[in-house]
Amino acid sequence: MKRLTLIAAAALSLTACQNDHLADSSTPFEMKSTSAEYLTASALPVTKVSGPITSNTTWSGVIEIDGTVAVKDGATLTIQPGTFIKAKPNAIGEGSGILVITKTGKINATGTESQPIVFTSYRLLDGDEDTTATAGDFGGVILLGDAPTNVPFTTTVEGLPTNNPEFYFGGTISGHNAGIMKYVRIEFAGYDFVGANSGNEVNALTLAGVGSGTTLDHIQVSYGQDDSFEFFGGTVNASNLISFAAEDDNFDFDNGYTGTITCALSLADYNSSHTVSGGSPDSNGIELDNNATGTSTALITNPVINNLTIIGAKFGAAGQGAAYENGIHIRRHGKLTLNNAVVTGYPVGIKVENTGSELSSVSNLASIQVHGFTTSVTGNGTAGIPTANLLTGSTAALWGMNQPFFNEGSWNVSPRNCGGFQGAWTKYNFAIVN
Repeated sequence: MKRLTLIAAAALSLTACQNDHLADSSTPFEMKSTSAEYLTASALPVTKVSGPITSNTTWSGVIEIDGTVAVKDGATLTIQPGTFIKAKPNAIGEGSGILVITKTGKINATGTESQPIVFTSYRLLDGDEDTTATAGDFGGVILLGDAPTNVPFTTTVEGLPTNNPEFYFGGTISGHNAGIMKYVRIEFAGYDFVGANSGNEVNALTLAGVGSGTTLDHIQVSYGQDDSFEFFGGTVNASNLISFAAEDDNFDFDNGYTGTITCALSLADYNSSHTVSGGSPDSNGIELDNNATGTSTALITNPVINNLTIIGAKFGAAGQGAAYENGIHIRRHGKLTLNNAVVTGYPVGIKVENTGSELSSVSNLASIQVHGFTTSVTGNGTAGIPTANLLTGSTAALWGMNQPFFNEGSWNVSPRNCGGFQGAWTKYNFAIVN
């Protein structure tokens, strides 16, 4: 029997929602400290949300999003600690629970370590211990902003209907502020529109033209159907990011993104699904492009990542490693500045394509350690990494970590657990078999 793993079964109480756009759900009740989990949450009343949010709004308890909900016109959406957000299952071809913070809206989603805010599968909140979740059960979260990009200001973000100015991103305001997301989990997200719009995919967390005034801290994405995190331009900085069991790429950078990410983990789960392209694996720890056409622009995609850990599979061709592609893939005139990084458990550790792309020369190359089952590093900028820091072979390197491979026993990424990756706010085991 499959049973949800509960961290706690204490009673969870939350303040009621205040919003003219919400259906009446229940009488107000107070918040109490608890580690909120699915069976407890499934007993709470559900507040249903649809349509745009144009005035300041507070969510708590359990929220059900119907279709695409856009925060706009100066409104701020506040989400209380311990809130669960799920999607209403919709017909094929319709968006399934997509929250968009437009250029004219803000989000204040400030959870805590003991009460993270959780965007998750509706299946986990049905009160049935035997139900299991599926990637794509929740659409995704999209933040749009006015920060610089290398595409026209009339570009619509991936995953939303085209030619709608409400969903444009990019501008000239580097310090644009989309609000705060802190101690947030996004689980089983992603969406691919069908028919003529197929391939227009929603990522778990999309950040498009988002500026440096925004706070992103302690965010975990698990079992995403497409990419976990995708940055389309912008200058937003982020810290303590976890991508767990992504179907496609864990971190994706495009369109002139130039922010700094401090303390990030990409962690594979053999049991997740994996994308293929032309029959070959297409799942990367990082995928980075300057733009879709691979042209050089005045503003080049060049994130700075400090303290990065990318963990794939322990074993190569004879094991699970063949399901993955590159630990880091830099291509199409893109650049990456990397300081203090460990990459292990992918067929190729770091691949820089010969298309004007590079691992930036201002990277701290001596602080980069890379293993690849077939190739450790290749391409422009990688030659400066010390030979002692490069390994190949059919078994991935631990690089001083205790046991970083998720499926190989007691998982422990220490001493690279810089963001509380194994803290109270994270969740990795969604079900156990009794």
